[in-house]
Amino acid sequence: MSVPMLKIGAVLSTMAMVTNWMSQTLPSLVGLNGTSISRGGTSERIVSALYPSPEEGWQIYSSAQDADGKCICTVVAPAQNMCNRDPRSRQLRQLMEKVQNISQSMEVLDLRTYRDLEYVKNTESLMKVVDGKLKVASENPRSLNPKGFQELKDKVAQLLPLLPVLDQYKNDAKMILRLREEVRNLSLVLMNIQEEMGAYDYEELRQRVLLLETRLHSCMQKLGCGKLTGVSNPITVRASGSRFGCWMTDTMIPSSDNRVWYVDGYFKGRRVLEYRTMNDFVKGQNFVQHSLQHPWAGTGHVVYNGSLYYNKYQSNIIVKYHFRSRSVLVQRSLSGAGYNNTFPYSWGGYSDIDLMADENGLWAVYTTISNAGNIVISRLEPQTLEVLQTWDTGYPKRSAGESFMICGTLYVTNSHLAGAKIYFAYYTNTSSYEYTDIPFHNQYSHISMMDYNPRERMLYTWNNGHQVLYHVTLFQVIKTSGD
Repeated sequence: MSVPMLKIGAVLSTMAMVTNWMSQTLPSLVGLNGTSISRGGTSERIVSALYPSPEEGWQIYSSAQDADGKCICTVVAPAQNMCNRDPRSRQLRQLMEKVQNISQSMEVLDLRTYRDLEYVKNTESLMKVVDGKLKVASENPRSLNPKGFQELKDKVAQLLPLLPVLDQYKNDAKMILRLREEVRNLSLVLMNIQEEMGAYDYEELRQRVLLLETRLHSCMQKLGCGKLTGVSNPITVRASGSRFGCWMTDTMIPSSDNRVWYVDGYFKGRRVLEYRTMNDFVKGQNFVQHSLQHPWAGTGHVVYNGSLYYNKYQSNIIVKYHFRSRSVLVQRSLSGAGYNNTFPYSWGGYSDIDLMADENGLWAVYTTISNAGNIVISRLEPQTLEVLQTWDTGYPKRSAGESFMICGTLYVTNSHLAGAKIYFAYYTNTSSYEYTDIPFHNQYSHISMMDYNPRERMLYTWNNGHQVLYHVTLFQVIKTSGD
């Protein structure tokens, strides 16, 4: 009786010691005293993402002062949550997962030990009876008659189920030793990481970075417009569809609409897929289908304030389709505009009329015969599609790969193929232009759609069956109240 109980006591004592060490020591080692480990191995998150996608965010590249003392800032929207990509952060998360797994194993051992201990307690009286009968039989062997021997045999048979319980205790004791060794190894690794990181609380630093990102994001929304000075490396979101197509999110500012729209092909199509979020689009799930009353031409569609604006096939008519009501609200002819591959971009594809939006509203980029094939810009009234104002850029549309508007400026690429760059800019606020030299990486060598989203300050592109994003760098002069 005493030997099994000693084994049980040793197992329980070891479990209590290791569990207490884990609960008190590990959080302080990794600087996560505010994170509690709950039953089942799950942890309470004390920091959550502050922007829809884990790869999105805001950052200041440089700042300076001009000759007049004005603050000049270059702000770009690269990747967010830099701490999440830090190798030490990944290593810490992996170690914490191991700790949680160990915690789960300890809880299982605790539950099993408690259950088996109750079983041992219940058999204690039976063991005392057997022990008494054995003593009597050993002192007076003749007192053990056949009936008494059978009773003793039956009592011993009732104790046989205790043997696998004791075997399980032996195995559990070995597991405790393994867990204790693994915890010791984790402790050494965590202390090395803590020494490498220094005296700072890593989680506190991460929270401060997230707070800074939130402030920068808010600042970006207040900064207003700027001049394009750079384009980031491409971010491939998904590989889907044919060589030509269009995809987009709502360009209206402000908007909390996170839906993504997907239009495959460049002529005679009617199907538009609507995904609930960007994550759903990446996974190809949670979408509904819209069937347009009129087929489209080209890939120059745009979503603005919950409606799709597109060029009706074999016409210069612009159609406004409202997604919620699934109906056409208005359609209007763009007077004199070429269509049906009369004045497309260099890649063709019925791209005569390109609709787009920026911080200043809704635009149409096209060409007329009277303008000798040069690009024309018209600002449109979103409700009626009436042309409010028009500019002749003087740049031949067939020499352009694609174009997009940022802050009332039309930027034009010189090709749709590899080696393309942003070559020309037309400023509608001054009716002037300049030749630029802004390179960007055309990763898949055939761009058939390139549009700017002012809400996210990103370029959306369709590149040879790949849906790709670019971050943009805008140069801005920020005037203080004393200027």
